[in-house]
Amino acid sequence: MKLNYFNQTDENVEDAIKLIKTIFKKIKDKNEMQVIFVSLEQIHELNKIYRQVDKPTDVLSFPNDDLDDRSLGDIFICLDKAKQQAIDYHHSIEREIGFLSVHGYLHLKGYDHHSDEEEKEMIKAQEKILKKAKLERVAK
Repeated sequence: MKLNYFNQTDENVEDAIKLIKTIFKKIKDKNEMQVIFVSLEQIHELNKIYRQVDKPTDVLSFPNDDLDDRSLGDIFICLDKAKQQAIDYHHSIEREIGFLSVHGYLHLKGYDHHSDEEEKEMIKAQEKILKKAKLERVAK
């Protein structure tokens, strides 16, 4: 899988990029996707415009509608939100960034969590990928 990265923050994202590369090199997919790191304000604005939800979120995925293009689409990740959630959920920032990138990828692949059944299927796929990357959820 080919990944393209864009940093729209003032933060150093090298560690996050290395982590995401490690996770996705184990995934057999001939497509590509863009990972864009954004600020809390930027993700809030995107969430408000595209989902009509007036608050920041952690990750947003926008599938590519151009069927002739090899790009699955774009994943926007808010590192500020990821850092806070890692604390809130009592796990590492690596686990949280890994989770968000995989979650976004699966949305681009057509997974969703609107029903209990869809959510179970998506969680199973997420955990399978994260386990291969040694980023399993640790029970507290």
